[in-house]
Amino acid sequence: MSTQVSLDELWKSAPSSEQVFQPDALTGLPDIAQRYLEHAIAPGTKLASAVRLRMHGEIKLKDWLPFRAEQVICWNRGMIWSATAWMNGLPIRGSDRLVDGEGAMQWKLLGLFPVMTATGSDITRSAVGRMQGECIWLPSVFCDRQVTWTVPDASHAHAHLTLLGETTELILTVNQEGRLESLKLKRWGNPEEAEHHYVDFGGVLERDSTFSGYTIPTRLRGGWYLGTDRFESEGEFFRATIEDAIYR
Repeated sequence: MSTQVSLDELWKSAPSSEQVFQPDALTGLPDIAQRYLEHAIAPGTKLASAVRLRMHGEIKLKDWLPFRAEQVICWNRGMIWSATAWMNGLPIRGSDRLVDGEGAMQWKLLGLFPVMTATGSDITRSAVGRMQGECIWLPSVFCDRQVTWTVPDASHAHAHLTLLGETTELILTVNQEGRLESLKLKRWGNPEEAEHHYVDFGGVLERDSTFSGYTIPTRLRGGWYLGTDRFESEGEFFRATIEDAIYR
């Protein structure tokens, strides 16, 4: 069961790689994809299979609540986002996860009283989309030759990547320096609290920082309906600042 795997166990299970990033290996990719990857990964950096993040921010659960979180993304196995949010000074602790092909959400007030518990195929499918989007924190994923690219214009690169049988088109907005400015994808979800369906999802990426050779977005605003007026008014539910990132 995915709920029995801890964040530490997921991190320790990530395979280490001796392969390093060489810009010459990007030959054949579209210019905009090369520009992004050369900005995101320093030459000679090991191509990591996992990242471990510390972050803080606000999450909207009717009201905006402060949170602190730690997250592991292990591309060959899954991800766990473990967090504590505070409602009226009381802690809500839990995790969103996708491990070994199974998605789950489990949150408890004071660590005792269930606030939200969810499993099943819709939760798993939505978690796959989330993990695909959050691979911007693990840019080595984009070096895999199984990722294919299309370029509609000079500012956008579409990366097509497959995880657990789900192929997703990530729409990356990349500036002239190679920095990501936004990310959008179709993610399985039910923000209207009705039937699950594919909905525009993504984030505005406001700042970069560098950790161990990886330059990643470290301040962002995310949610549903990105690219429409509904994002600002009702879709945005996540604001985060990444404090630290380590790779293996």
